Amino acid sequence: MTGLHTVRPYQSYVYAYPHKTAYSRLSEHPEGRPALSELWAGERKDALSLYLHIPFCEVRCGFCNLFTRIGAPDELTTRYLDALDRQASAVRDALGDEEPVRFAAAAFGGGTPTYLTAGELERLCDIAEKRMGADLRSVPLSVETSPSTATADRLTVLADRGTTRISIGVQSFVEAEARAAVRPQRRADVEKALGLIRETRIPLLNIDLIYGIDGQTGRSWRTSLDAALEWRPEELYLYPLYVRPLTGLGRLGAAGEAVADAAWDEQRLRLYRAGRDHLLSHGYEQVSMRMFRRADAPRTDGPDDYACQTDGMIGLGCGARSYTSRLHYSFDYAVEMREVRAIIDGYTATEDFSHAEVGRFTDGGEARRRHLLQSVLQAEGLHVSEYRERFGTSPHEDFPEELARFGDRGWLDAGAAAGGLLRLSPEGLAHSDALGPDLFSPAVRAAMAAYELK
Repeated sequence: MTGLHTVRPYQSYVYAYPHKTAYSRLSEHPEGRPALSELWAGERKDALSLYLHIPFCEVRCGFCNLFTRIGAPDELTTRYLDALDRQASAVRDALGDEEPVRFAAAAFGGGTPTYLTAGELERLCDIAEKRMGADLRSVPLSVETSPSTATADRLTVLADRGTTRISIGVQSFVEAEARAAVRPQRRADVEKALGLIRETRIPLLNIDLIYGIDGQTGRSWRTSLDAALEWRPEELYLYPLYVRPLTGLGRLGAAGEAVADAAWDEQRLRLYRAGRDHLLSHGYEQVSMRMFRRADAPRTDGPDDYACQTDGMIGLGCGARSYTSRLHYSFDYAVEMREVRAIIDGYTATEDFSHAEVGRFTDGGEARRRHLLQSVLQAEGLHVSEYRERFGTSPHEDFPEELARFGDRGWLDAGAAAGGLLRLSPEGLAHSDALGPDLFSPAVRAAMAAYELK
C-alpha cells in the first residue's frame, strides 16, 4: 500500500485522451491542415458516434470550465445552427459513399442543448438525420438539460425524435449549496423539471450531483442523494467538485485555498464513499467512479459493435471533438468568456469546414494509452485478450512501471487476472482522478503544460 496516502486523489477528470489542452493549430504542423476527406479515407465508418455541441447556457455555474457562453443575443442561435448545418454537409461529403456510413450512437451536449427552443431542437435533429444520415429513432440518443430549460415543449420534441436518455444537471437539491456553487436554483423548480421529464416517458433519466461544495456535510449530501432517489433515476452521476482557473469559483479566490487544503481531499473522499455505499445499498451498480446504474434499468447502450476505445467519433459544433485513428481534432478551446464568445463568433462566420483546424496526431503508443484509460477507468475493467488482439502485446508489457505502481498502492483487483481482466479495486476506482493522469504520456504532459490558459 506504499504511497496510498501521499497521492492527491483529485487531480483531473479524464473523460477524453489526449485532452484538448494538448491540441495545437494544425496549420503549424508539418502536414498542415488535413482535408477531412483524406482523414476519413480508409477509416471504418460503420459504427460511428455522433456528437452535436450547443455552447449556450442560461447561467455559467461557478465550477464550469466547459466551452459555453451565457445567452445568445442577436439571433446567435440561428447563426450557430446555420454554421452547424454547413459543417454537417461538409463532414458528410468528406465521409463519402464508397463504404457504408452508419452511426451507432448519438448525443447532444453543451453547454445546454435545451437552451434552444423547441423549434430549434427540431432543426438540430434534422441536421443529425437529414445532413448526417443518423437514424435517431433506432440508436441511443442522449441529451443534456438543466432545470430551467427542461420545459414540456422541448422535452416533447426530444421524446418524439427518439431520445432514449436525458441527463439533468441538478448538482444539489439543497438551495444553499447550489448558491455556494454559483448555481442559484430553487428546489421546487428542480422537482418540476424532473416531473416533466418523467411525464415524457424517455426511457432513461440521469441525475448529476456534486460533492465537495463549500458548507456541504454528510447529512446534506444524504439529503440530495435521497431526493434524487425519490425519482428512481436509471442513472446517477456523482461528481467531485473541482475549482479550476478562470471559472467563477476560481475567480472568487477559492482555487488557491482548495489546492492547498488536504482536508478538502479528505472531505471529498469521505462524501464519495458515503454516496457510493448509499447507492449500492439502494439497488445501483457502480459503472465507473462517477457513474451508477440502477440494476433493473432498461439498457439503451446500443449495438454491441460500438466501442469508444476503437471506433471513430464525429463531433459537430465549435466545442466538439472528432476522432480518427491518427488524429483527434476540434476547434480552438477557451474558458474565459470573452475568448469563448470570439471562438463562437468565428465559428458562425465560417463557410469552409472541409479541413481540420486544431488537433493532435496520435501514434500507436498513444492508442495503447487511450485504450487502457478508456477501459480500466470502467468498473468492468479491461479485457486483456481484446487488448492483445488489437496491439499484439499485453498492457503489463506496455505499461509495467505504471501498473506496478498502481498495484503497490492497492488500486488493482488482484483476483481479476484469473478472469482475463485488468480491473481496479474499489480503492482504485476511488482514485480514478489520480490514476488516469498518471497514464498520460510525457509528450501529452508537456503539451498540456505549455498550453496558455485563455
